[in-house]
Amino acid sequence: MSDRDRKPRFQRGGGKGPDKGRQSGRRSGGRDREASPDGAVILYGWHTVAAALANPRRRIRKLWLTENAARRLADDRIELRVTPEIVRPDLIDIKLGPDAVHQGLLAEAEPLDQPDIGDLPQQGIVLVLDQITDPHNVGAILRSAAAFAVKAIVTTARHSPEATGVLAKSASGALELVPMVTVTNLARALNELNDQGFMTVGLDSEGSEDLGAMTLQQPLALVLGAEGQGLRRLTRETCSAVARLDMPGEIKSLNVSNAAVLALYIGASRLGLMGK
Repeated sequence: MSDRDRKPRFQRGGGKGPDKGRQSGRRSGGRDREASPDGAVILYGWHTVAAALANPRRRIRKLWLTENAARRLADDRIELRVTPEIVRPDLIDIKLGPDAVHQGLLAEAEPLDQPDIGDLPQQGIVLVLDQITDPHNVGAILRSAAAFAVKAIVTTARHSPEATGVLAKSASGALELVPMVTVTNLARALNELNDQGFMTVGLDSEGSEDLGAMTLQQPLALVLGAEGQGLRRLTRETCSAVARLDMPGEIKSLNVSNAAVLALYIGASRLGLMGK
């Protein structure tokens, strides 16, 4: 193996604490960078790569597989779409780093096209993330969003993780199912949603109303803030309502990904979307 092959090709981002991304690998604008220098998206792990291969909208550039992974894809009749390079597991370890659970699959792909905020469906639920920076949390929110048929996730161009690497792995294939909309100004985007008839509800432990007791309407946008900081002032002021999640225990706040799934369950239940 050459010295060039021994060097990690991709930066791995993500943080070990709530909403704290690594400072290394950041580009201008404050977003974690886990793609290769030419902007490709890095996807690894069974569910993540299999979902990307099954998504006709996702263009795969390169594919690295171990023999076992290639055999499993063939057994599941998943079309590869590109000619893979069959490699040993340790070569993928070198490319990604020793902590990545890749299960013998690594793909380099093009980013997915993003819809415009003005083109979002006038029904169902949209999630809006106010500078949630931890890719594990955003990935978990994406997975819950896919489970509740969320129409899109709106996030900020600054202070949010790239849709690649750790985020994609944490989403477990949901990145291929839920459109991501990136905006430069979240308050302006919320105003656009308000103008389009969305009911925009910010979630905050100090909210004046209980989300479970509110009269909700479609289209609904649920707005989540970063752990610790919560919703920023201008975000709160732009939402049409600010609600809390009432819970019977002593702890009144949840991890943001847990709060998202609870809010989605309440919203989908009250809007009659469950079971559809």
